[in-house]
Amino acid sequence: MITAINLIGTLLYYAINVYIFLIVIWALLSWFPGASDSWLGRLINRLVEPFLNYFNFIHLGMIGFGPMVAIIALWFIQYGVVGITNFLIKLAM
Repeated sequence: MITAINLIGTLLYYAINVYIFLIVIWALLSWFPGASDSWLGRLINRLVEPFLNYFNFIHLGMIGFGPMVAIIALWFIQYGVVGITNFLIKLAM
């Protein structure tokens, strides 16, 4: 039981890490003209844009801070996953 809880928590933790990495790649691709038109750019757009749409209202002039706020939100979710996993492991002991 404890190993299953630990496995699920670890998988969620690493899935959030991969998603954060995809957001960083998406932001880097936006610096290069035409990079979002490649197959990799379109794939990353389909994966990241729906989540980033929640944070696109944060602008300072021409600079958007949505990806940074999205990454910070994912870090909080990640810490929540770790906390809940540790709580459930202690509860199962």
